[in-house]
Amino acid sequence: MGCSSRSELKIVNGDAGFVLEDVPHLSDYISDLPTYPNPLQHNLAYSAVKQYFVNTDDTVAQKIVVHKSSPRGTHFRRAGPRQKVYFESDEVLACIVTCGGLCPGLNTVIREIVCGLHHMYGVTNILGIDGGYRGFYSRNTITMTPKIVNDIHKRGGTILGTSRGGHDTSKIVDSIQDRGINQVYIIGGDGTQKGASVIFEEIRRRGLKVAVAGIPKTIDNDIAVIDKSFGFDTAVEEAQRAINAAHVEAESVENGVGVVKLMGRYSGFIAMYATLASRDVDCCLIPESPFYLEGEGGLFEFMEKRLKENGHMVIVLAEGAGQELLAESVRTMNQQDASGNKLLHDVGLWISDRIKDHFTKQQKMVINLKYIDPTYMIRAIPSNASDNVYCTLLAHSAAHGAMAGYTGFTVGPVNGRHAYIPFHRVTETQNNVVITDRMWARLLSSTNQPSFLRCKATLEDKMEEETNQVLDGEKCMNDDNKVVSENISEGTGA
Repeated sequence: MGCSSRSELKIVNGDAGFVLEDVPHLSDYISDLPTYPNPLQHNLAYSAVKQYFVNTDDTVAQKIVVHKSSPRGTHFRRAGPRQKVYFESDEVLACIVTCGGLCPGLNTVIREIVCGLHHMYGVTNILGIDGGYRGFYSRNTITMTPKIVNDIHKRGGTILGTSRGGHDTSKIVDSIQDRGINQVYIIGGDGTQKGASVIFEEIRRRGLKVAVAGIPKTIDNDIAVIDKSFGFDTAVEEAQRAINAAHVEAESVENGVGVVKLMGRYSGFIAMYATLASRDVDCCLIPESPFYLEGEGGLFEFMEKRLKENGHMVIVLAEGAGQELLAESVRTMNQQDASGNKLLHDVGLWISDRIKDHFTKQQKMVINLKYIDPTYMIRAIPSNASDNVYCTLLAHSAAHGAMAGYTGFTVGPVNGRHAYIPFHRVTETQNNVVITDRMWARLLSSTNQPSFLRCKATLEDKMEEETNQVLDGEKCMNDDNKVVSENISEGTGA
């Protein structure tokens, strides 16, 4: 399962360095497609809106902070309803599938795709694929109507079921073709979006009039290009309960230590934002910022200092943090799950054991440590109000795009505006915390934790800094002498 072919990318170049990375359209490979007036122009819900159709030339800039001399840069096609659609309402047979791990908001996205297609476009034939990608060819479908999905957003999980792997592109497209499905809505993370990309490529190869729309899902917020993934706000909010519990436990006993492990396989956004929101966290550890335990400047030294100052402390760490410290002793490091993700060791348990061992055996200090892992409690809850609104916008943007004939795209906000983004742009890289950015600096100043640079590296930096200061001092002296000489010469000449 690979990424989509980049040989057929739609790139439009304009003035002043403007670049539009466009998404495929059904008309690109099917000629003489008829168009129809958008039913929204007769929809009572939109009758009060003066301009409810997106201009065909509207784009969204990927980079919003620019200098006056900067080129206009990369843009994406703006999401929203178009004046013309490429499907008549009664000819649409749509399907929805959810893949990968659970995430708050899945049911909300499902509900809003169904209700959006039905209420905005009059689509009445919508199927749910049961059990992820393999459900296309091994399970029955579920009929979806507004009545059936009416209150599913109040429940966690996904009513369609989910699974990892099971991606047989040929069988999936055979099923789509045999059932007469012409709109496919795929909800899942980067692995799922890669699968959606090859499904689209096979559909295009066969010349089928089928729109493929992706809705990116990852609780870790590690999908590239888009501002944020749904479920992230809910995860950060729910994580506060675990952090608060750890803080209460820690401050209630002598030398209390609360350790909370949060989601974040490769990206530490949940841990970082939950720490910033809490204000009760003394140390946050994420995959992007390496740390070490023993020696000068290490975690144990910082813990000793903080425990002496406060008598307790709380540590928050992402699940992918510190994996390199235990790579040699863990057999699962090179194993993968069905989605191709590395099977990670429980760093929370490991670091808890190391902390207890260090303080009880080496420091002869009594430690009362409580380890909390709320991962599955967080994943399984329904989305909060913020994510519910966001899921609605994602679902509607996807439906507008598919009805307008766009295909082979994923949808998401870019600088606050929803856009249609080529699959490869959200699957070729991951969104990570940039530890040289101001947000990480804000966290460090909030927790007052060290950056855990190795002593050797710190000393080398210090020596280099001192050397530079000496050189700068010599330069200043030379410059001062030069100025004095010039002044003397000028005085003599006068």
